[in-house]
Amino acid sequence: MKLPDDLPSAYRVDFTAPVGEPSLVPPGSMQWRVFKNPIALAIGGVAAVLFEFADARIRSGVWDHSIYKVDPIGRSQRTGVAALVGVFGPQSTARRIIGGVNRMHRKVAGETPKGEAYRALDPELLDWVSATAGYGFLEAYHRFVSPVSAADRASYYRDGEAVARLYGVEHPLTSDADFFAMLDRLYPRFEAHPINREFLDIIMSRKAAPTVPKVLHRSLARASVSLLPQKVRERMELGPEFDLTMGDRLALRLMGKLADKARSKDMPAWQAAERMGLPGNFAWLSSARQEQILSATRGEALA
Repeated sequence: MKLPDDLPSAYRVDFTAPVGEPSLVPPGSMQWRVFKNPIALAIGGVAAVLFEFADARIRSGVWDHSIYKVDPIGRSQRTGVAALVGVFGPQSTARRIIGGVNRMHRKVAGETPKGEAYRALDPELLDWVSATAGYGFLEAYHRFVSPVSAADRASYYRDGEAVARLYGVEHPLTSDADFFAMLDRLYPRFEAHPINREFLDIIMSRKAAPTVPKVLHRSLARASVSLLPQKVRERMELGPEFDLTMGDRLALRLMGKLADKARSKDMPAWQAAERMGLPGNFAWLSSARQEQILSATRGEALA
């Protein structure tokens, strides 16, 4: 995944420098494995937004205070950069961009259509937004790219804690059980709303990613809905028209596996590895080979 060239200056990231500066998330982690795959990020990212939009406080905050509905491409790109820099970027750059996101969130406050006050920095909302992204990306990778073991799922959540804390998250996920416990607490608030459908219409219209074939946008939207538990789908009134077809599954799994093998020197995962003195293709190597390289690197540092 190469970053766009027309990003605002605040979101332009040089993943190659400063040379030697580590990332917040260590190389060889499950986070590196998942975040290098654009299909998992696309499906998981849309699912995360659906989980968030089920709660009127987040839905109103995003729809009323962001430009997503008028500039879905730009909003999606900036959200994507923030996610990638947290995993692959130099720590100093990640802290700068996350700090900027937090400063923008301080300005987001208002009332839902029913008159309930909200603010983006509400700890409950911060925890939920972080949880939906973490779970969404991982579950999309698990279903549409490659199965992830229970031990690797726990490792994935553990390695994401540093980034979550920078966003002000008080209760980062440590397991799937944490996610579903949080979901159950918030579920009474969930509701159907026309904005949920409007968001999915944007995803299916190619506006958010115009270079991707329209048929895949529809498959992506249905795949994202498939990550929602049935009771959430029913509460949000996302009916059979969003059921994942066999054709969807086959196409997305093929795309997911192809994306997992695709690599280039323009990708954040490649550039981050080289910045830290590792082979550019490090993120694509087997876990055993990665550990050999990291062990050798640690040995050289101690010599």
